[in-house]
Amino acid sequence: MKKYFSLVLFAHSIFALPFAMIGFFLGVNSTEKPFNWLLFIAVILCMVFARNAAMAFNRYLDRSIDAKNPRTVTRDIPAGRISAKEALIFVIVNCVLFITATWFINPLCFYLSPVALFVVLFYSYTKRFTALCHLVLGVGLGLAPIGAYIAVTGHFNIVPVLYAFAVLFWVSGFDIIYALQDEEFDRGEKLHSIPAALGRKNALRLSEFLHLLSATCVILPLAFYSFGWPYYIGIAFFCFMLIYQHLLVKPTDISKVNKAFATTNGYASLVFAICFLTDAYLRTH
Repeated sequence: MKKYFSLVLFAHSIFALPFAMIGFFLGVNSTEKPFNWLLFIAVILCMVFARNAAMAFNRYLDRSIDAKNPRTVTRDIPAGRISAKEALIFVIVNCVLFITATWFINPLCFYLSPVALFVVLFYSYTKRFTALCHLVLGVGLGLAPIGAYIAVTGHFNIVPVLYAFAVLFWVSGFDIIYALQDEEFDRGEKLHSIPAALGRKNALRLSEFLHLLSATCVILPLAFYSFGWPYYIGIAFFCFMLIYQHLLVKPTDISKVNKAFATTNGYASLVFAICFLTDAYLRTH
């Protein structure tokens, strides 16, 4: 189990999972649906299964690329800790578990489950033919708040879509920052990424623009719901962390990329979700 946790970088679930919780409790509070523990657990399991499948498939598909890259040569498959066959079986099992879990939620989630899997798995192919791969990753993680909201309500709504766009732009922006580490390698291997296509300076500018769009998307829900002071604190913290990671990484110095990528964004999503949930609790009690 430990080696599979290493394969899928389970800790990185902190990026999308808090936004799934936002979508779930938005559905509960906005429609006055009763809280259901079994449904809540099913949504968490769907997030875990989809995340496991996507990450393991990425490692499986990129195993030969990872073996050439000095930064990734120690990953589980090229290092021999997990075989390619084991990783592929893990992907298939998690895909089956994901679809099965959606069947117990509601028909719409079940019917849309193959679409969600296609998006999160397709991302792994995209850097082979387009520099927009970062946006595809953002779309995959951005499904979290929409999926969780549909799990509760069985229909769409504009506000979870806004949170989905917030995740899309946020993830795309910080994935560009993360990809700065492989700029030269990607060019040499004819792989596509924003840093390889635009260079460090322009890539960081595009990342800043995407994060500006993300900040806008967490502010826009104010036009649809009467949030209280905790939500405003959440917005302020989320925006501050977006700004802070761009202060850490500069075109002439990318030594703090990992801090900007993992630590900063992990805190951003977690604290924002806590503020949202606190606000939801105060408004209903």
